[in-house]
Amino acid sequence: MAEKLPSRSENFADWYNQLVLKAELADYAPVRGCMVVRPYGWALWENIQAALDRRFKETGHVNAAFPLFIPMHFLEKEKEHVEGFSPELAVVTHGGGEKLEEPLVVRPTSETIIGYMYAKWIKSYRDLPVLINQWGNVVRWELRTKLFLRTLEFYWQEGHTAHATEEEAREETLRMLGVYADFAINEAAVPVIQGVKSESEKFAGAVQSTTIEAMMGDKRALQAGTSHFLGQNFAKAFDIQYLDRNNTLQYVWTTSWGLSTRFIGAIIMVHGDDQGLVLPPRLAPIQVVIVPIYRNESQKSEVMEAVRRVGGELTEAGIRVKVDDRDEVTPGFKFNDWEMRGVPLRIEIGPKDVEKGSVALARRDIPGREGKSFVPQAGIAQTVAEMLTTIQDALLARATAFRDANIHDPKDYAELQEVVKDGWAFSWWCGDAECEAKVKADTKATTRCIPLEGVEGEGKCIVCGKKATQKVYFARAY
Repeated sequence: MAEKLPSRSENFADWYNQLVLKAELADYAPVRGCMVVRPYGWALWENIQAALDRRFKETGHVNAAFPLFIPMHFLEKEKEHVEGFSPELAVVTHGGGEKLEEPLVVRPTSETIIGYMYAKWIKSYRDLPVLINQWGNVVRWELRTKLFLRTLEFYWQEGHTAHATEEEAREETLRMLGVYADFAINEAAVPVIQGVKSESEKFAGAVQSTTIEAMMGDKRALQAGTSHFLGQNFAKAFDIQYLDRNNTLQYVWTTSWGLSTRFIGAIIMVHGDDQGLVLPPRLAPIQVVIVPIYRNESQKSEVMEAVRRVGGELTEAGIRVKVDDRDEVTPGFKFNDWEMRGVPLRIEIGPKDVEKGSVALARRDIPGREGKSFVPQAGIAQTVAEMLTTIQDALLARATAFRDANIHDPKDYAELQEVVKDGWAFSWWCGDAECEAKVKADTKATTRCIPLEGVEGEGKCIVCGKKATQKVYFARAY
């Protein structure tokens, strides 16, 4: 832990990789491209799960579990779906020492197996809507991998819903996108832009894909969560039909939506600094660490009494607290250790603090003296709760200001090419896939999304100069 991180500004990629390891969020597994999520990283994921799961249940969704293995012919039923995923499939050909009659795909996503089950369960309009979410893991055979951001196996949730009408399914698609945005902004302090993916960037098998896009600390974009309107594509592929109120057989309309452990990467890259992680208080596994400071046994006794009292009050108030009572390391080592792990608030209690009935508070989001203050022990729970709220709000404000300062409206294509080297461009686009492909070929930037809150009016396409009625974000992305 004593080893310093690489500078974030000088080598962002190396800074990120080493931070994940040093903060003990994850480690490399013996299988190429896979990761082991360590307890601290898993605790962060559990808090993300809890925040999302609460929102899903508030909107009427229930959880279920579907198989990890999918018959190969299931994927072949939806043409676009199999074409989109075929390069990424992990396929099981043998089991129990024998060759299987039909290969099994290790799920890259579950639309097909869930579609098969929905066809068995849905018979009447009375069975609709079906609002199911699954927490689990999926496998996609990625060529280039990066801890949390892109691994062969990753953890996520995937929602799958079936509706009687197109209108209901489209409403569900946007409702769940809004749930993701609410989570990202209010729990993770990650400002996101909600928008629609272009045809070339949409999910394989979807009619329309929507996304929340976030700007990372190196100004690259990250697709942080997606929600898809699948129309009747999977309903027709798997014969999911129901009898309507007029006793007429109809195909259902379906959606799917997902957010994964990739979001942990977003939190790291949006908020982290050269000292390590900076975690938003609402998701941090440990919200407050208490570091006792003493020189001898008599000091230790009185300091630890105050530490236990303060820690108890905070715990009773529902604040997640850790007391670092290690004797084998110095207070300075502890400070650096917990800064690396991104704990939002540190409380220091020494003999003078005991005398004065005070504690020292150190904010993780403001390193050094500027982030330090001294407050009374009396009413400490309320003081700390208010400070955590202040930190949460400050992280969101800082990330929003950074994002907005690095989104530009270039005047022409030459300027766009310069802008996307170190920022996002928000430009008029005619909607032609050729213009989109040209930007990607020339700059490695892609269309991120057409924002839901669109810009009224019209302009000239930044690429070809033709009439355009929509603006789109261009950026290099993870």
